[in-house]
Amino acid sequence: MSLKDVYATTLEEDIFHVDQTFDALFNFTYDESRTDLLDLYEKGKAMQWNAKERIDWSQELDPENPMELPDELFALNGFHLYEKMSRKEKAECRRHMQAWNISQFLHGEQGALICAAKIVQNVPEMEAKFYASTQVIDEARHVEAYKMLLDKFGVAYPMTPPLQELLGQVLRDSRWDMTYLGMQVVIEGLALAAFAGMRDHAQNPLAASVNAYVMQDEARHVAFGRLALRAYYPHLTEAERNEREEFLVEACFLMRDRFEAREVWEALGLPVEECVKHQNESEGMQMFRNFLFNRIVPIVKDIGLWGKTVQDGYAKMGVLQYASVDIDALQAEDEKIAEEFDARRSHIEDIAAIASE
Repeated sequence: MSLKDVYATTLEEDIFHVDQTFDALFNFTYDESRTDLLDLYEKGKAMQWNAKERIDWSQELDPENPMELPDELFALNGFHLYEKMSRKEKAECRRHMQAWNISQFLHGEQGALICAAKIVQNVPEMEAKFYASTQVIDEARHVEAYKMLLDKFGVAYPMTPPLQELLGQVLRDSRWDMTYLGMQVVIEGLALAAFAGMRDHAQNPLAASVNAYVMQDEARHVAFGRLALRAYYPHLTEAERNEREEFLVEACFLMRDRFEAREVWEALGLPVEECVKHQNESEGMQMFRNFLFNRIVPIVKDIGLWGKTVQDGYAKMGVLQYASVDIDALQAEDEKIAEEFDARRSHIEDIAAIASE
């Protein structure tokens, strides 16, 4: 299915063109001194999977609540217009909102695919090029998986302007570390938190498994960014560090404020400003926006971008408490949960095989 046929709002252009000027670097030393990156490369090779085989695509979505998410998590829960709607109208709202979320995951993964390909060319270390090459195929698989999931919704949404703006900034910057910082730390760090919400709250097994398996890969991608930047940032000048901290805070505010779903309310014929005001003031949205940073903040501290600009910015957001989060434990849990999904599917298949004998 071509998504062009099911976009709920106007797709202004089929192609998002980003002019880039950066050096493609060859490294003729073929050094193997970065054993941490080589170990991650080995893990990346060993953990490749096929989206068409690992996921049971025969499963369907609930037409009234596709991912079977609790209604209290819906952005308009408690909104006077939503509460007056019929069951059918509420179901359509849920379908569009969930499709909007999956659409942004899909577009973000395509952005990660392009950024990973850029890193292969742009990063100077051969070991980093090796690992980034495994991330390219990971991101292609994620685009494939989210596209197949979105096909089952029958409706899709274009990329939000804030996400498009940040991706454009990241891709236009010629410095390899800025690609890491924008994509591996900010975009993928936020995505991990959003994926976790879907994985942990969705009662639909198909939707939950797609997010679980993608998160298993993303844990490695974020680790890649941490390893590369943690080694590089101690060598920056104060001016270079300040520039990156300012970019980081601006990017975090930009991404935090992108969850307004204006396109959804417009497509559904609802009063956009009233809907945005309700969701922004709701306790659920405030908790969600705060939770989005539980993975970014400890990573930023770990890579050494922890100056006054960043700390003041995170204090203003109210997310400084996440600095003490054990990111390694979270990523280990992501891998464990994906393995549990595999075990459940294997168990179901074993029972079905016995029943058919």
